[in-house]
Amino acid sequence: MTIVPPTPGEPRRPDGPRDPGDAWVVADDGTRYWGRFGAAGLLAVDARRGILLQHRVAWSHHGDTWGLPGGARHAGESACDAALRESAEEAGVPAGAVAPRLISVLDVGVWTYSTLVADVVQPFEPVISDPESRELAWVPIDLVDTYPLHPGFASSWPMLRGLLDVRPTLVVDAANVVGSVPDGWWRDRVGATERLFDRLETVTHDGLPAPLFGLPGETWFPEVLVVAEGAARGVADRDGLQVVRAGASGDDAIVAETERLRAAGRPVLVVTADRELRARVHAVGAEVAGVRSVLGAD
Repeated sequence: MTIVPPTPGEPRRPDGPRDPGDAWVVADDGTRYWGRFGAAGLLAVDARRGILLQHRVAWSHHGDTWGLPGGARHAGESACDAALRESAEEAGVPAGAVAPRLISVLDVGVWTYSTLVADVVQPFEPVISDPESRELAWVPIDLVDTYPLHPGFASSWPMLRGLLDVRPTLVVDAANVVGSVPDGWWRDRVGATERLFDRLETVTHDGLPAPLFGLPGETWFPEVLVVAEGAARGVADRDGLQVVRAGASGDDAIVAETERLRAAGRPVLVVTADRELRARVHAVGAEVAGVRSVLGAD
């Protein structure tokens, strides 16, 4: 492959000096891909209006087609951050308006394109701020196929559409996880559970590998449900985490929550090292993982 910078007169966005990532990657067969460090785009899902699409101007790469707001990643920039930055720059997507759910990656060897699927949590109207855009529109999901789509998006849309209703949940056996760390948790179970919450906030921000859930894609951002029992029930709620305070057996509460979620069609990953509990939740259709595979080494 070769790296080719944009031509001097080629429009850029936003105004100002170009980033080193703003360049063409040219494969040996001559195929051109935009983004020296790969590219990323946002598939914003609004429960009422559909998904946000960008109508590209005729002179742009694959012009006069509809695709996702997105563009070249910066050096060292995560796919999630790149998709959010590009969509803010191209379509005026406000910070905090969407909640990441899934990252799907197209890898052609010399270049990658990462699609961030995210749910709209604060409705907004998109704003054209890119010379490559003719129009921005919310398109009902059932009508997306009727638009002349960008070839890359057209090839990925069937798979992405099939994942729009998938909402995995991470269920955490707090007592077991806390007990795996010899940090004096027995003297302060509430404090130890709060430290666990700190670690789980990293999961909500960075996501988890798709294979842990048995799902396609690269990374999923699951809802996180923590079951606390005994003295740990006194822990305070934390934004971004659901806390279930078990009235009696924590294991029974975990199994009951898993059964409820599976009955609703939700993929579930239970984090515990308890062998009996692992067998019980596996029997009702959940995936199971140890502490290190989800939270890393202590």
